[in-house]
Amino acid sequence: MFQKVLTSALLAGFCAGLVAAALQFLFIQPVLLHAELYESGELVHFGGHAISTHPDLPAFALTIRNGLLVLFSALLYVGYALLLVACMGIAEECGVAITTHRGLIWGIAGFVVFHFAPTFSLPPEVPGVATVDLGDRQVWWWLTSFATALALGMIAFGKSLTFWVIAVVLILAPHLIGAPQPDSFAGAAPPELAALYASRTLGVGLAVWVLLGLLSGYFWQSESTET
Repeated sequence: MFQKVLTSALLAGFCAGLVAAALQFLFIQPVLLHAELYESGELVHFGGHAISTHPDLPAFALTIRNGLLVLFSALLYVGYALLLVACMGIAEECGVAITTHRGLIWGIAGFVVFHFAPTFSLPPEVPGVATVDLGDRQVWWWLTSFATALALGMIAFGKSLTFWVIAVVLILAPHLIGAPQPDSFAGAAPPELAALYASRTLGVGLAVWVLLGLLSGYFWQSESTET
């Protein structure tokens, strides 16, 4: 079982991580680089006008940054895949068949747990906007993800109304309590840029999690067939 979990997670996570890095290069990094110019003062946004003083970044620094992005993305999605495939293994032990198509559903569930649910009250922050303490954000993010994962498990496998009611409470509770918010909303980056960053982050997250679920289901099914 452990070998099957590890093999499936490594293959699925690495492939999904490379795709995630490619999508970030295409859609997210341009927005980040643009926002960083506002954060550093190289671009000034006021009254609908932008003034550029030096919009280019050093090529060498950008190359190192891109390499680290690929590495971090691969490691991150291998970690996600380990969690996803471990849950698949537990489900299979309980009599739930894991297939490629069902992996798609697991992938969407992973997106909801790690992206959509936390972002509902704590959107991704582009550089140059008002922010709060990183530690507080991380604690709330992890608690929200855990509560959402537990709730989805109750909805999927619970056999009574009680489980579903508890699941709804778990989903709503972090948002009713509220995520950490800055004392005032102000920043150098234009709000339109922040909105674009948040929407593209969610879009890329959904695409990669769907792929991760499909690949995890596929490799899990392949490993099961071989054994």
